[in-house]
Amino acid sequence: MLRGWPRSCARFFADTEAFLMKNAKVKLCLQASPMDGSLLLEDCNPESDFQDWSWQGDSLMNHGTQSCLSVAEADRVQTSLCGSTGYMSWDCSNSLLSPLGSSQGYLVANKKGVALNNVRGLKAQWQDVANRSVCEEKAEQDRYFTAALASTHMYDPTTGNVTLALGIDQVELEELLWFFRREDPSTWNYSILALSFVAMILGLLLLSINVVRNRKRKIHMYREAEQTVQEAELEAKQALMSVQEYSLAEPQKQEPVPQDQRSGEVVVQWKDGTVTSLYAERSEDAT
Repeated sequence: MLRGWPRSCARFFADTEAFLMKNAKVKLCLQASPMDGSLLLEDCNPESDFQDWSWQGDSLMNHGTQSCLSVAEADRVQTSLCGSTGYMSWDCSNSLLSPLGSSQGYLVANKKGVALNNVRGLKAQWQDVANRSVCEEKAEQDRYFTAALASTHMYDPTTGNVTLALGIDQVELEELLWFFRREDPSTWNYSILALSFVAMILGLLLLSINVVRNRKRKIHMYREAEQTVQEAELEAKQALMSVQEYSLAEPQKQEPVPQDQRSGEVVVQWKDGTVTSLYAERSEDAT
């Protein structure tokens, strides 16, 4: 069936432009949460994918979460996977959005976000950044969709039937359109989530290895500095001890010569401490 997919219909989904859903009363834009599917009213940001919406048939799909606007409970609105249970289709008339085939009310902005209510004022009107109603966006898309279908038709005058140029009838084409519109992107999302988790674990591992190496390098540098200081202190102590030993090894000063010693006289100091003149007696005999 994929081989028979008309190119014009493929271009239709590729060329569908996203728009912001700004509330006419609070002047805030509808934003989808990627965590729990809740809806918030935030300042309008054209760069945010979570504020980009587009019509997919009668469904409103958020480009950031790839999920559709749906009704969860009696009056609570959220986003859920396109094609799951709940009201996925919306009726757009008089610039008001309401669940298709239900009388639960209109999509209204409130303090907590958005909900379903029977109010018809400005709180129930949703516009794009150019203050054009989202219903006009849907009407423009429907016209483009009709033109895309018309470009794939050819008229057979013999039968009077309208068939497709590729041999596909209208029912099969609508089934194809519905299939690609509600295709579940959860597999791709889970794959990206798993890759992100692996990348985070790898980053934490590299970070821990870097921290351990830096700590070892600092400890090694501290030990080297401590060893250098100890060697310098040891060298200083050895130099100081050498100076002290040298000063102790100096010869003692000679005792002063007695004042009564005459010039040229030889004096001998004996072990008992007595001091005598060596030539004193001989000099007396000579006289």
